[in-house]
Amino acid sequence: MLSFTEPRTNLLEYPDWLLDQNGRQRTVKLEAAREAGKRLIAKLAGIDDRDAAAELTGAEIGVQRSAMPPCLPGEYYWTDLEGLAVKNLAGEPLGTVDRLIATGANDVLVLTAGGERMIPFVEGEIVRRVDLDVGEIIVDWEKSFWE
Repeated sequence: MLSFTEPRTNLLEYPDWLLDQNGRQRTVKLEAAREAGKRLIAKLAGIDDRDAAAELTGAEIGVQRSAMPPCLPGEYYWTDLEGLAVKNLAGEPLGTVDRLIATGANDVLVLTAGGERMIPFVEGEIVRRVDLDVGEIIVDWEKSFWE
């Protein structure tokens, strides 16, 4: 499995996982886990052989929001940014956050706006304000950058 937590082993701190496979969700208990290179290997309760484990291929792993620690000021869970409207400093709408991508150098906002558009998530320089209450992100980014 791949983990999108930072560091990736943080996923192992959650004893209950939500597995989402083809739109069906179920909760499973983590019994044991370890690192194996860039991956994690986990033993889940009730999954006792390779065939049962193979059936979980492609399932997405999540955890209950209530199990996650609250964010510090200026920190955000990616899921909180998805769906936010993005506007530039002039107030022009640039699109809606569809998802984020980790690139190593910095995260990237992927917007839907007549096709996919990308904006580096560089706080202070490009991302000027994230307002979860209003549901928007203000960026120093011109529409002409995509033309």
